[in-house]
Amino acid sequence: MNLTRNRVYWISQFSGWTLFVLLNVIISSTFEEFKTEYIYSWIFLGIAGISVSHLYRNFIKKNGWKNLPLKSILPRVLLASVMLGLFLFALTFLFNISFKIVSIEEYGKIGGVIARIVNLSSLFLFWSVLYFSVHYLENYKKAEIESLIFEAAVKDFELKTLKAQLNPHFIFNAMNSIRALIEEDPEAAKNAVTKLSNLMRYTLKIERTETVPLAEELRTIQDYLDLEKIRFEERLNYKIITNAEADRVDIPPMMIQTLVENGIKHGISKSTTGGEIEINCSVVSDKLKIVIINTGSFDEEQLKNSKGFGVSNTVQRLNLLYGDESSFSIKNLNHNQVITEIKIPLGGIKHESFNY
Repeated sequence: MNLTRNRVYWISQFSGWTLFVLLNVIISSTFEEFKTEYIYSWIFLGIAGISVSHLYRNFIKKNGWKNLPLKSILPRVLLASVMLGLFLFALTFLFNISFKIVSIEEYGKIGGVIARIVNLSSLFLFWSVLYFSVHYLENYKKAEIESLIFEAAVKDFELKTLKAQLNPHFIFNAMNSIRALIEEDPEAAKNAVTKLSNLMRYTLKIERTETVPLAEELRTIQDYLDLEKIRFEERLNYKIITNAEADRVDIPPMMIQTLVENGIKHGISKSTTGGEIEINCSVVSDKLKIVIINTGSFDEEQLKNSKGFGVSNTVQRLNLLYGDESSFSIKNLNHNQVITEIKIPLGGIKHESFNY
């Protein structure tokens, strides 16, 4: 039988307060001055306890106490427990006096009254500890599950990006370009093989890492562009501008590489005269700013309908890893250039935090 959270709550409420009433009735019955009427007093206390604690629970939910840090919850719970203990004592006092179950004299001196209030306040404090502990455990399990989902999603995106970059077409074109260089320029062919080897080593490495320094990503992009330049010759020119501060920032691997390949595939390769790609990286207002300008034109519908791993993949990765702290835009700079701009926080990947 599957129990809803609300049903479990009510079962716990009735069970807990019923047990409290039964224990007190049993203990009270052992005293010589015990009267049968006292049972009605304890039953009333149990019903009042259920009602007051339920109102207390609604107050907690309405004011968002469950989302506060522990140091803010503690003083609120202590104050609430004292006030609720005092209130419940007042209710039972009025009930007992009204129905003449207990006389004012039987309540004893002020010390006895304070003792009763302290006991009831301690009861609500115990109730609060149980209530917040249950929610803490629930949120802890939820955080673990969502963390696993997050990690799985990140790995899935990284794997898709890896597959998108090391596609057979690029390797085939690169190998053909290198083969053409072997007799014409053996030294350049050796350098090209080294660059291809570096690129493949890098893509294998990203399977085991979540982020890489920007400098490492840019070196891989340079190797990639040098290989493409063998194929495009004078039709491809590139410029990479960065600085030491930006180079140290960690970024998701293959993020810039994806956009560079996208610019060549949809822009420069379609132009008979070729074009240029410029990558400019800098730190602005506690964020890494990456600007990519490439020859070509951009259809805004392409972003909505794209099913590939270029623009759409980058947008999804940024949203997944950084949320609202990142930004992405792509638009036509003029009739023959497209500008892509990315901003990511310097603090690194933002794993979802959970308040207990």
